[in-house]
Amino acid sequence: MHRSKWPAETITYGDDAPDQVGDLRVPDGEGPFPVAVVIHGGFWADVWQRDLMDAVAIDIAQRGWATWNIEYRRVGSGGGWPGTQSDVGAAIDAIAGLSDRLDPRRVIVVGHSAGGQLALWAASRPSDSSAVTPTGIVALAPVTDLARAHKLGLDGGAVDRYLRRSPERDGARYQESSPIALLPLGVPQVIVHGDTDDRVPVQMSRTYAGEAADAGDEVRYHEFEGSGHFELIDPGHVVWSKIADEIDQFRVSPPGP
Repeated sequence: MHRSKWPAETITYGDDAPDQVGDLRVPDGEGPFPVAVVIHGGFWADVWQRDLMDAVAIDIAQRGWATWNIEYRRVGSGGGWPGTQSDVGAAIDAIAGLSDRLDPRRVIVVGHSAGGQLALWAASRPSDSSAVTPTGIVALAPVTDLARAHKLGLDGGAVDRYLRRSPERDGARYQESSPIALLPLGVPQVIVHGDTDDRVPVQMSRTYAGEAADAGDEVRYHEFEGSGHFELIDPGHVVWSKIADEIDQFRVSPPGP
């Protein structure tokens, strides 16, 4: 939909193409450029693809970032737990070998909805076993509490389809995947939500941001009055300028509390 505006180089990071791929956009110049990994949402289902985030990836790239808009195996295309999460980890680690114009020491992850859950989960990976460690997370309307999402039946039981278990059957799986259970992450975070979101309840982000701060994480929370779920990934919407400003802060220094 938006790809003709700034054509990307599509690169495979795994053996299961077309789902283990990403679209790389790098600004003109020698670099090395900081990298924003972009993760789409869609409640982990294969009806949604990375083109949902094309406009976001292009806008961030126009601001001087390299962007790596990743696809991953989803429910219905061989994904779900644990493959979806392992794909995200592999895609982030692939940055170390993608191009010498990228700076693998300056990598943030921008995720929306279920992609926000994956972004926050990625920050919890042990640095000693990861080739690339994110230095910041921007989570837009993220699903931060999988047990709560299960209880609410979000998207008709999306969490059950993703994790293939209920919390009662496998609490450990929820603990290992749910951002709120993984706190503190030890990575600066920006959490953004619209107060009229009808897909992911805003209270989920309010609670998460409070608990993250209480756990000692550096976190900034923005709640936009009158904004819903998809306005947060529309560069033409007024809220995007604030989100983009927060993203750009990571080029200078991580945001404080």
